[in-house]
Amino acid sequence: MGHAGAAAAAVRYLRSVPGAGPVEALPRPELRCVRADERAPVDAAEFRRVLGTFATGVTVITAPAAEGEPSPAGFACQSFSSLSLDPPLICFMVGRTSATWPRIARAGVFCVNVLGAGQGELCRAFAVSGADKFTGVPYDAAPVSGSPRLTGATAWIDCAVHAVHTGGDHLIVVGRVTALGTPAAADGPLLFHRGRFAALEARPEG
Repeated sequence: MGHAGAAAAAVRYLRSVPGAGPVEALPRPELRCVRADERAPVDAAEFRRVLGTFATGVTVITAPAAEGEPSPAGFACQSFSSLSLDPPLICFMVGRTSATWPRIARAGVFCVNVLGAGQGELCRAFAVSGADKFTGVPYDAAPVSGSPRLTGATAWIDCAVHAVHTGGDHLIVVGRVTALGTPAAADGPLLFHRGRFAALEARPEG
């Protein structure tokens, strides 16, 4: 069914229940930090190994250059998901130490570029810190935000920053979708699984 289909089904169900009011939020769980002298509950390497068995798509999050900055901002991101159908929301996760995120936050807008099967090298270029990642990379401007829309991406999602939440050593960024689309002809998606890129063949819609 996919994320969007599941969200649509949930909305239809809630609307069909007679007298259904707003969904009540659950109470917040009690949270605390792991102390310096306290062993973490799971080993970091084992965490990465096990979670690496979950295949993900690969995106590049881009934002226009803010005032005084010489170039747009962008970084490779696997932690991306659709979030809500009504209103249309997506989310991605970014490390709290990221040097690129503050630039995206200042812009207040961004574009999610879903990479295609042949864009593994492009992904690697955007995973490097400190370089001018847009050198030699063809793109145009997303229609609402003006964020770079990378040529060859299988889909693009233009967004405004809607909310930001903390999540351990990462931030959870929620974006409100303002425009989106797919090119007329696109490759299958680029996937990441157990530390390696993989690909699926493109299938015609419908």
